[in-house]
Amino acid sequence: MSETSGSGGSSADVIVVGAGLAGLVATYELTRAGKRVVLVDQENEANLGGQAFWSLGGLFLVDSPEQRRMGIKDSYELALSDWLGSAGFDREHEDRWPRKWAEAYVRFAAGEKRDYLYGLGLKVTPNVGWAERGAGTATGHGNSVPRFHLTWGTGPEVVRVFREPVLEAAARGLVTFAYRHRVDELIVEGGAAVGVRGALLEPSGEARGVASSRETVGDFELRAQAVVVTSGGIGGNHELVRKNWPVERMGQPPESMVTGVPAYVDGRMLEIAEGAGASLVNRDRMWHYTEGLKNWDPIWPGHGIRIIPGPSSLWLDATGKRLPAPLFPGHDTLATLKHITATGYDHTWFVLTRAIVEKEFALSGSEQNPDLTGKDMKLVLQRVKKGAPGPIRAFLEHGEDFVVRRNLKDLVAGMNALTPAAPLEYAQVEREIVARDRDAGHGYGKDLQMMAVRNARAYWPDRITRVAKPHRLLDPAQGPLIAVRLHVLTRKTLGGLETTLDSQVVRPDGSVFDGLYAAGEVAGFGGGGVHGYNALEGTFLGGCIFSGRAAGRALARSLA
Repeated sequence: MSETSGSGGSSADVIVVGAGLAGLVATYELTRAGKRVVLVDQENEANLGGQAFWSLGGLFLVDSPEQRRMGIKDSYELALSDWLGSAGFDREHEDRWPRKWAEAYVRFAAGEKRDYLYGLGLKVTPNVGWAERGAGTATGHGNSVPRFHLTWGTGPEVVRVFREPVLEAAARGLVTFAYRHRVDELIVEGGAAVGVRGALLEPSGEARGVASSRETVGDFELRAQAVVVTSGGIGGNHELVRKNWPVERMGQPPESMVTGVPAYVDGRMLEIAEGAGASLVNRDRMWHYTEGLKNWDPIWPGHGIRIIPGPSSLWLDATGKRLPAPLFPGHDTLATLKHITATGYDHTWFVLTRAIVEKEFALSGSEQNPDLTGKDMKLVLQRVKKGAPGPIRAFLEHGEDFVVRRNLKDLVAGMNALTPAAPLEYAQVEREIVARDRDAGHGYGKDLQMMAVRNARAYWPDRITRVAKPHRLLDPAQGPLIAVRLHVLTRKTLGGLETTLDSQVVRPDGSVFDGLYAAGEVAGFGGGGVHGYNALEGTFLGGCIFSGRAAGRALARSLA
């Protein structure tokens, strides 16, 4: 493995800025065609693969063999209808390319995506998950059917199947790694991108994900026939998140948020590319989760972990009022976020029982799922046994956001000890729980959340592995009671650099930017915002793969 040093030129055909998943995919496709690549990143070698390494590895697939084995009837037409209903494209100019990307991506997910990844050695687990179940209408946001395919090996495996061939290409002299190279400028000559300039950062021995020094020790300049920007989004930069926050649509941003990505996800390349003449669109569209926890064992600053909840927990706002239908766990992330910001508080609460936490709680992230990440079937099988999985037990024991008590009065007292500035009234919490419990003891009722639970249990994999049998929260046999304080967790950028279907960057006047390409989150996962206003989950890694592949293949053709 070679690495650049100091300033000077480059004999590469293409410079790829960002060594995350999209950058690896673009590099893989370029080296398949025999092209020479310099892969530039501000972090050290330990961070190769970027944010994708930390992911749960969910992939959005349509009409897959796994779905068919589960009895799920899916199709391109249904998936596209769901996608467009969720995206809500409504901007004549800014949504022109995102619409085209949406149609192309769903076609990819319903067609060659699975074979492409399986050909690289990637496998998925047989149980298809049902994420983002929707806003309660057939035409609005949400997945009509389960489509969340979990990678066997989670995020590290998604990274591995592209990292290994890239490392093999490096051994053949086709790839040069420029670690600790921070790009500060795109070199544009004659209207075309021909290279990058920036600062050399001092060497870092930090582990993956740990914030590294920004002390500079020199500068560099690299030139090539084209530049591909794959530098990720803005989720690690709260200042930029707040600057771009859609206040008119989503209310004021929370004063306090936890962070779902490492500090290097700083969004710098968005403004650098825009300053060089690129079109940056839909910058107000973003995706932040509402079920964040403070990590008791953090890796990066403000490290948050997302609960991936089943549908049964009772969701209360900071005043103890139940969130309105259909703002149930796992249904409509951004609608829930909008409601939370309108309350004037930064936190909400899940109230549940030990029976629910054992059956329904999962944590996002490769490091929080050692059984799946390590491909350990014996550990995976432990999930169906009584008791919470190890990572959940660790949060129950050490996480500052968890309150566990034997009765409701003590539970509310514990909740108030966590948030003394926003005390809950016991009578209010009791009223919400008792009303909910009335609908839990029989097979009928008017409570929409209980209907959603029964609907979820109609999908037999959820009934067996994911959704607890309906019961009263105040039933002592199901206890103890648990309350979980939830924070807004910053994560994904849904807008970005406007690109054609070849991932070539577009200028504000609609003309293509010669020599400049973008892929992954920095391009809104394609086109400058393929998800529109919402996302269907399992679509982020796939977006990096699809757009990175498009960039690599387009350049392989054009540089032939």
